[in-house]
Amino acid sequence: MTTGRAGAARAGGRAAYAAVDLGASSGRVMVGRVGPDMLELTEAHRFANRPVRLPEGLRWDVLALYAGVLDGLRAAGPVASVGVDSWAVDYGLLDAEGALLGNPAHYRDARTEGVAEKVWATVPPAELYAATGVQYAPFNTLYQLAAAAGTTQLGQARRLLLIPDLMTYWLTGEAGTELTNASTTQLIDPRTGDWAYGVAARLGIDLDLFAPLRRPGDPAGLLRPEVLEGAGLSGPVPVTAVASHDTASAVAAVPAAGERFAYLCTGTWSLAGVELAAPVLTEESRAANFTNELGLDGTVRYLRNIMGLWLLQECLRDWGDPDLDGLLREAAAVPGLRSVVDAADPVFLAPGRMPARIADACRATGQPVPATRAETTRCVLDSLALAHRRAVADAERLADHPVDVVHLVGGGARNALLCRLTADACGLPVVAGPAEAAALGNVLVQARAHGRVGEGDAARRLVASTQPLTRYAPRGGTGPWRAAQARLAAR
Repeated sequence: MTTGRAGAARAGGRAAYAAVDLGASSGRVMVGRVGPDMLELTEAHRFANRPVRLPEGLRWDVLALYAGVLDGLRAAGPVASVGVDSWAVDYGLLDAEGALLGNPAHYRDARTEGVAEKVWATVPPAELYAATGVQYAPFNTLYQLAAAAGTTQLGQARRLLLIPDLMTYWLTGEAGTELTNASTTQLIDPRTGDWAYGVAARLGIDLDLFAPLRRPGDPAGLLRPEVLEGAGLSGPVPVTAVASHDTASAVAAVPAAGERFAYLCTGTWSLAGVELAAPVLTEESRAANFTNELGLDGTVRYLRNIMGLWLLQECLRDWGDPDLDGLLREAAAVPGLRSVVDAADPVFLAPGRMPARIADACRATGQPVPATRAETTRCVLDSLALAHRRAVADAERLADHPVDVVHLVGGGARNALLCRLTADACGLPVVAGPAEAAALGNVLVQARAHGRVGEGDAARRLVASTQPLTRYAPRGGTGPWRAAQARLAAR
């Protein structure tokens, strides 16, 4: 018989799971309660994720993040398991004694500028894509490691842990490399689900730095006694490997029925694509800058990275964080498609002066320059919807994968204007929600590993039957969107 605090984690035919979900701007610990025909999610603790600009560059304050995780576990109360997901590509380096060698570099740090060209001199882009299926992004782990080559820190390192694996290591003392996140490093072969040994050897990257691969649902250790004591928990409490790339967790919680769907995982980034059984490694796919990342149960997340709500977040920061709801109401009244920018343009990658950079991009392409905050906001949202349209259409064509509906999950699901514009742009119905898809996917993988959710589509059916969803039908034709896309492509 289960009693006490452990029993409270498994009461009344349901179980509670702690999802540590770390985003690029904030972290949270959510508690998911799962039972027959029941899925509830509550926030135990939310905390800021503020990078710090040091003399050596932009760095993550990973100790503050870990402190937030511990505070969250204390607030969560008794749970049956813990799982950790986060953003991709970044990592911490440990010495021979397991101590962290400095704060992890931020993917927006300038250290990878010009590095890709040096990598391509050894492994040309076409060969790199054929071996790993990963889109070009200047911050991929592969390029970060190339930038770090010859540094004292990398020379002293005996272990490399991606961010969610680093948090899991601190919680349990056991090291592993979860596969869905590892597939973003540009060092995994998506056909085999194992390391791309040839690529690493040619570039002099020591794969022994990485801990053994884990897959979603694998055990990842038990909370250390010190963690249990600090969180006020009774042990043992297992930590379960989840789909630790937050996008992989979010896609696992897409409430889709069947296969003919596209997904948009929206937040700081927009990840737009389809779910496949096998990667697409064609030259046309590489030229379109689509990536093949691994998901739950051996699936492939075939998607394109779009700058996402980062554009609006940076504008809001520049404006002193005005009321967003009021700004969106004003933006809805602005005539649509007056000015658009390329939401995937690397010119928008760095922080700072975002309204001015958007104005510069409009000016450079001969379009009206937004004169008000509402006009800038409408430009951003029109541009994101246009990028969503192009990505969904390209994924459908390149993967030969018909799409009947778009599922928009993540923080953007709360932005009704973005959802409506995306439906209009794509000419397809958009089903918005759940907003906390990454945390839900995290919880569902834990629940499945512990026998609370069935295999296959059971988790998605549970999301669809328990979570609030909003359907947006496209309004009118897509002609104006085609014209705006052509106008942007012609500049």
